[in-house]
Amino acid sequence: MNIVVVGSGVAGVTFAEKYRALSPDDEIVIVTAEHDGYYSRPLLSRGFTKTDIEQSIILKSFDRLRENAIDVIAGSEVTAIDRNNKTIAIEGPGQEKSISYDKLILAQGSAAFVPPPFRPFEKLFFCLNSLNDLKAMRKFRQPFISQNNHPHWAVIGGGLIGCEVASDLAVAGDKVTIYHAMDRLMERQLAAEDSEHLLSVLQESGVEVLLNQAVKNFADEGGKFCVKTDVTAEFDAIIVACGFKPRTELAAAAGLEVGRGIKVNPCLQTEDNSVFVLGDAAELPGGKLYAYILPIRSQALWLANHLAGQEQALWSAAPFSTKAKVHGFEAKQPYHL
Repeated sequence: MNIVVVGSGVAGVTFAEKYRALSPDDEIVIVTAEHDGYYSRPLLSRGFTKTDIEQSIILKSFDRLRENAIDVIAGSEVTAIDRNNKTIAIEGPGQEKSISYDKLILAQGSAAFVPPPFRPFEKLFFCLNSLNDLKAMRKFRQPFISQNNHPHWAVIGGGLIGCEVASDLAVAGDKVTIYHAMDRLMERQLAAEDSEHLLSVLQESGVEVLLNQAVKNFADEGGKFCVKTDVTAEFDAIIVACGFKPRTELAAAAGLEVGRGIKVNPCLQTEDNSVFVLGDAAELPGGKLYAYILPIRSQALWLANHLAGQEQALWSAAPFSTKAKVHGFEAKQPYHL
């Protein structure tokens, strides 16, 4: 059987390695836009206090996967799925081709969500969703550090990622201001008392937190980047951290049903019995998405066993927990998941 996996994050790589262990003779191909290898995406928000992050974040090189008889087509984008002929179209540096599949696993994860009013200003801010994003932010920051200075960042969004990256930048010595639309931080994940504690921890680390903020737009004024609410404030750089958006465009263009994510049954299978979805983009019955490492890894292992004929029961999420990687913060109440 010919298995093609789109995406080289925890979902795609966990599935490929497990399936290879169970089915040594089948062909497995991973197609990915990444160049650097399989890396720990959750560590991106700790990318400023760890000086060796660009190396330590890599969990496994693509060459190591290839040594395990998993072919990796790196630096390439899947542009179309031909469900009738069971092929995908690929574009990459110096190549344009199609490859065939018996089973197609979509494990593309999610993109940073940019609110529509902000999209005309995308050249004026960073998002932190990939290792390339982190490298760009570190490259921007380096001239300040080389001159024994620190930049002032505006972080738009006081959710999980916004608070994590603000904390890490502040501990690394940078000045940070959070703009959050709601009246408390991480309101989707934390109980009110833990939001208050998180606010105190961030403020003690030097982060300025502005709640109930309606950010209207951004501007570049002579090398300073402005955040406009009812007033205008200048910063060295802006980070938009307003959540994530499952990557559904490829599936939708192929005629697969999408909602918040790509709709699947409890076997992680779309209405096309040759196409499965793992990770952030898999929308289970009831509209449930599981954008956390433990259930994503569980999905990948389950699907590998299922396709290898060793798992008949339906996939279900085992109890799991998460925690914000904010320096010095521990929640007292369970997180809302």
